[in-house]
Amino acid sequence: MIGPSAVLEYQDMLQAAALVFLERHQCEHLGDDRQLFDRAVLHLVSDYDVLTQTAEKLVHLACSDMSAVRDRQRLDIVSSTSTHTVIIDPATGNAWAVPVSLIYERILNTPDNGRFRVTAP
Repeated sequence: MIGPSAVLEYQDMLQAAALVFLERHQCEHLGDDRQLFDRAVLHLVSDYDVLTQTAEKLVHLACSDMSAVRDRQRLDIVSSTSTHTVIIDPATGNAWAVPVSLIYERILNTPDNGRFRVTAP
């Protein structure tokens, strides 16, 4: 018989697998969190043979973990320049200088991205 600690350990492993999946595929679903959630559930169901209800619970927990990490990053306006945006993570002290041209190329100028386009008055 499997003990309670083994079950919790297995659930933690599945939640970690869901988190890895969410982080790996989040950029494919920038405007549709529900589709990303559904794909992660399907991933657990198909790859780990987990019941859908259990997979939904684990993906929900993984989404909460991902949000906690994602939402703590901040834009450092003082350190940013006209060509580089500086993003900091106060919890870890990490900072990233992201070229504005890269943001434009990878996010704003994608063929299917019409929602960020500015129109002239």
